[in-house]
Amino acid sequence: MISRAGIIGRTYRHVSRYREIATVLAKHGFGDLINTVHLERHVDFGRKAIPRKGDADIVSLARWKRLRLALEELGPTFVKAGQIMSNRPDLLPPELIAELEKLQDSVPPFPEAEASRLIEEELGRPVSTLFREFTDAPLASASIAQVHRAVLQSGEEVVVKVQRPGIEQVITIDTEIMFHLATLMERHIHGVEIVNPVGIVKEFEKGIKKEINFTIEAASIDRFSRNFQGDETIYVPRVYSDLTTRKILTMEFIDGIKVSDMDALLEVGDDPLVVASRGAELILKQVFQHGFFHADPHAGNILILDNNVICFLDFGMMGKLLPKHKEALGGIIIGFVNGDAKKVIKAVLQLSKNSRIENADQLEYEVSDLIDQYSHLPLEDINMGELLRQLLNMVVVYKVKLSSDMFLLVKSLTTIEGVGRKLDPSFDMVKHTEPFARRLLRERLSPRRFARDIYSSAEEFGLLARDLPFEAREIIEQLKEGKVKIEFEHKGLEPALMKSDQVSNRIAFAIVLAALIIGSSLIILSGMPPTWKGVPLIGVAGFIGAGVMGFWLLVSILRHGRM
Repeated sequence: MISRAGIIGRTYRHVSRYREIATVLAKHGFGDLINTVHLERHVDFGRKAIPRKGDADIVSLARWKRLRLALEELGPTFVKAGQIMSNRPDLLPPELIAELEKLQDSVPPFPEAEASRLIEEELGRPVSTLFREFTDAPLASASIAQVHRAVLQSGEEVVVKVQRPGIEQVITIDTEIMFHLATLMERHIHGVEIVNPVGIVKEFEKGIKKEINFTIEAASIDRFSRNFQGDETIYVPRVYSDLTTRKILTMEFIDGIKVSDMDALLEVGDDPLVVASRGAELILKQVFQHGFFHADPHAGNILILDNNVICFLDFGMMGKLLPKHKEALGGIIIGFVNGDAKKVIKAVLQLSKNSRIENADQLEYEVSDLIDQYSHLPLEDINMGELLRQLLNMVVVYKVKLSSDMFLLVKSLTTIEGVGRKLDPSFDMVKHTEPFARRLLRERLSPRRFARDIYSSAEEFGLLARDLPFEAREIIEQLKEGKVKIEFEHKGLEPALMKSDQVSNRIAFAIVLAALIIGSSLIILSGMPPTWKGVPLIGVAGFIGAGVMGFWLLVSILRHGRM
């Protein structure tokens, strides 16, 4: 992870990229942001001013649309950041979320020679010996990688996912700059700490580092396959681990029909109603049984094989749920089905990172009102994904902190529900979900589970009783010896410290300038050679240098509006 401490100060690294980012922001009408965070004070742009005037055609567009266009122009790191943040309605307004969901992740392919070079470098053998055939033109090209079709020497058809050359370095540089910009925003923009820009960048950094490590995706596929071992309704592509590294992923080529191609499904005899039902069942098994789910099951990532067998693709984005989160989700579903607002609130509290919810009574009233909005509808007419989205948006207003995986879950359920309704207009996601939720809650109340929980609690209590006297004695000893330390964290002093730093720098600059003038005067009076028309050249050079420095100091003062 990039250290925030190494970025907060005035950085002079990657100046050309900083300037490019600032120029793009200004072009899209965000010059006010550059001014607000005082970017030019913190980064040396070679004294070349950043343009502030935006493109007239772009500036006339809505603010969030301009931001999306700016992210797309800034390249893969910023596009990925936007895509990841489109799953966080707890942090960003709905209008911005809607724009971020439109971000395009399609870029021109890089040359086949580069792909071959990287494959040979990673796998240690020529492409011609690794594969009987290797297709030069990629099947797909995105910002992180592109995919080539190939045939192994054994005759098996595969796809080879090749990481874009240099992308890791680009992401590292851009993420470092993001940290710096986020720090400046927290320092200079009042109220932005509620959104926690630095925390957002940390979350993005964690996600993007997983995505560019293809061994993690290979491990996800392997875990996914083991979870569904013996299930004939699903097929998981095979990963060739001996042909997989951090930058190369080789997996089985799947020749199937896109789930959205209704005509092709009917032509081969597949049943869209069965596919819709199976797709829902498989996602719900991932959520309620395995706690490990495909976080992006859109139509492009689902293929249908013979006999309505479903195959998921692209395991780069996966979500995880703890057992208590699965139980809480079950409680929410059952609470809505039974019209029990208290049960829903209790389940939300299980999901949250808060120990309590402010204005819980008011939140319960609003949840009850939300339940009433759906109570008159038949179950098949209830859009469960939209219902969960409304609930999450509601609890966010009450400052309930939820795991990022919960938002991935809502996105996954919403997406698969949309796919199901296209296949079957009468598709009922609630009907499929309710049995899973009830089964989960029954398991929680089973005698075996109860006995296991009692045993676990007794074990924890025993450990506490054993260790408590020792821990208490150690604390008392530290108090007696004066070894207890209390740490204070000062916030809000950064502007004053920065101003103090600026003043001290100008004073030091002025002292050096005065010393240079006095020294040059003494040299001229001494007549020290070499001379020109009797005037010492060293003294003249000193006066010229002092003049340049003085003019530079004056310009700096005027630029910042201080005399």
